[in-house]
Amino acid sequence: MREYIEIGPTPPDEDCQQIGENYDAVKAQAEMKRYIALLREKLGQEPDGARLTIKTFPHDFGSYSEVVCYYDTEKEDSVAYAFACESNGPMNWNDTEKFDWKAIAD
Repeated sequence: MREYIEIGPTPPDEDCQQIGENYDAVKAQAEMKRYIALLREKLGQEPDGARLTIKTFPHDFGSYSEVVCYYDTEKEDSVAYAFACESNGPMNWNDTEKFDWKAIAD
């Protein structure tokens, strides 16, 4: 079964574009693309059944987007990778230290 987990628009210790009057969708998309690249640098390419992408959600003040990881609940590596993105992803833009998510999957 295909599920997803919300990762966020940027690393947790970084500011991001906020919904509202000064929201810049172009900057927000660039931040999220950069975040996906950083997640891949830190955790490696997604395994079979997992996919990092940008998902848009409705909000009272307009739509907002954030990085999500889709995963296949029947593929253990894809589940482990998705949850590693959430709990062991980069904390800031300079956090590139590799993380072996496969070690927690075993």
